[in-house]
Amino acid sequence: MQNRLSLYLLLSVLLLITLAIVSLYMGVYTFEKHSLTALIKGLIVNDDTISDSDRFVIMGLRLPRITMAILIGSGLAVSGTCLQGMFKNPLATPDLIGITSGASLFAALAIVLGSFIKPYIPELLHFSLLSIMAFLGALLTMMLVYNISTTNGKTNVIVMLLSGVAITALGFAITGFLIYISKEEQLRDLTFWNLGSLASATWTKNAILAVIIIISYAFLINKGKALNAMMLGERDAQHLGIPVERIKKQIVLFTALMVGTSVAFAGTIGFIGLIVPYILRLIFKSNYHIILPMSAILGSILLLTADTISRTIAAPSEIPIGILTAFMGAPIFIAILIRNRKSM
Repeated sequence: MQNRLSLYLLLSVLLLITLAIVSLYMGVYTFEKHSLTALIKGLIVNDDTISDSDRFVIMGLRLPRITMAILIGSGLAVSGTCLQGMFKNPLATPDLIGITSGASLFAALAIVLGSFIKPYIPELLHFSLLSIMAFLGALLTMMLVYNISTTNGKTNVIVMLLSGVAITALGFAITGFLIYISKEEQLRDLTFWNLGSLASATWTKNAILAVIIIISYAFLINKGKALNAMMLGERDAQHLGIPVERIKKQIVLFTALMVGTSVAFAGTIGFIGLIVPYILRLIFKSNYHIILPMSAILGSILLLTADTISRTIAAPSEIPIGILTAFMGAPIFIAILIRNRKSM
């Protein structure tokens, strides 16, 4: 089993690296003719092998964007996989149960009302206000949905989904009001968050994302066997020595952290946490020991592919990436509903 997992991970990583190289060369700007080896050498040595314009496009625009697509795609896919394992339902994803909506709402509050909030918080936190608010929105929404839908340790999936719908509707209404009272610059920012884009990627944001994802994965990525046991029922998992409550709290906290940070930096990018686990379950059934680490890489592959398409299919303009992921995710969502309608 472990050898199979290592092989799958290795092949997936090689595919991801190949896609990253292809994505680096795709776009409106055309590089001067040089080999990939010469390009890498020129960037590392910092000599005159490549022009300043080539260097800027690679290091200032495309590489940060590719890196952000890899990080956010991975984080959203793992979040969706963990939630589906915890709730034992393929529809339990950050966007469908309202977590993404909650993070987007609090990000919108930070954009429109930030000037009123900043005087009441330490100056050190002013730069991180948007990220902090998005995380708080995701965490509060996750806790609210969990408390509403869970009674005596059992989660009612219908209540969970309906509470997610209600929270999303409320978030939409409040965001609509914020759009109504916002200024022109704030309106542009709000439109960015609602549609989703990786155009504002920077190395600083990627560093923050990388730290958060590494910390989250340290707690979550090895929980595959525990999630397999929880699929049998929480009481049976406890009899097997699985600390169920502790694992559930970790999933709630780190899922909110990853989703909140992703929304803060890239806006609303839906359905990644739905598509990736669904594809992996078709191949590996419900073995989270394989699905969980594989989702970390497949999520990166999916979002990187979507972002490459978004900035090349209608060049020189760019299609918001949230629109593309919704186009991909909606048919899969319908397929899941059709397959599970009897059990639901």
